[in-house]
Amino acid sequence: MREVLLGALMLALGSPAVAVAASGGSPTVPLKPVSPITLAALDAFDGAKQTVGLQNGVSLAYIDMGPRDAPVLVLIHGYTDSARDWASLAPELTRNFRLIIVDLRGHGASSKPECCYTRFDFADDIRLLLDRLHTGPVEAIVGHSLGSLVAQTFAELWPAATRRLVLVSSTGTSFGPEPACGSGGATPIVQSWLAGLAQLRDPIDPDSAFMREWWQESIAINPEFFSSRQRHDAAAIPAHIWRDIADQALVTGDLRPMLPRIQAPTLLIWGGRDTVMSAAGREALRTGIPRNVVRIFPELGHDLIWQDPQALASAITGFLKKS
Repeated sequence: MREVLLGALMLALGSPAVAVAASGGSPTVPLKPVSPITLAALDAFDGAKQTVGLQNGVSLAYIDMGPRDAPVLVLIHGYTDSARDWASLAPELTRNFRLIIVDLRGHGASSKPECCYTRFDFADDIRLLLDRLHTGPVEAIVGHSLGSLVAQTFAELWPAATRRLVLVSSTGTSFGPEPACGSGGATPIVQSWLAGLAQLRDPIDPDSAFMREWWQESIAINPEFFSSRQRHDAAAIPAHIWRDIADQALVTGDLRPMLPRIQAPTLLIWGGRDTVMSAAGREALRTGIPRNVVRIFPELGHDLIWQDPQALASAITGFLKKS
């Protein structure tokens, strides 16, 4: 997921990077992946996608890869991203796990209904997908950025179905900087990001200045054929759905009251240079989830999944084998 949240915060989850980060710090340093993905590998990954109709009428796209008899991991991407988020990481994880990698509703090849885009809607889609696929017990739900909110919601609502939880670049409050004390509202940075989305109109040009800035982290790190596909997929999301997801899932509501419902051992992963998530949001997860382990990668940012997929896969695998 994804980026910096537009402009100053320009990347509400999914791709921060070379430019000034969300909270207004100094530019971050773009890092090249340890194992850059090849065009052939990406073609094979994208070509493995399937679509299934859920009981609620939503069509959800997903990739099912890895040994059929291995423990199952569900991987959930960030805002305006897709299953492709995990393409560089997947080969590392399939050595030990079967992966179910989803396109959330409104994203990628999944359907884009007029309603609804709360974290509860996303989480219920995951539940219905797993029921439809008859996967059996799931070893872990793994989410990045927006996907981490979906993962924690799944764990809160269905604790008996959540053996382990991995939250990458997540928050226990909301995305972006905290409201100024006594302001009663969003900070100017959040307001500027929302204003940018308010001006977004269909059809969205995947090569526009807006889109290239939105995906600047991916452009800096990933091959052009990779980031180009991301921009085209994101451009296919209607502008009102961009806004609906932000309004309904990212910048509204306080996540803290439900965190104690999470019973699963949880791995919290952040990059030391992640400027999308506030210190308060990180602390809320540390104190709110009863059984958690924290792993910080000091030199990485919000998009660890691209910046060092091997290190992230190793951290996830190590946690799942020990916990």
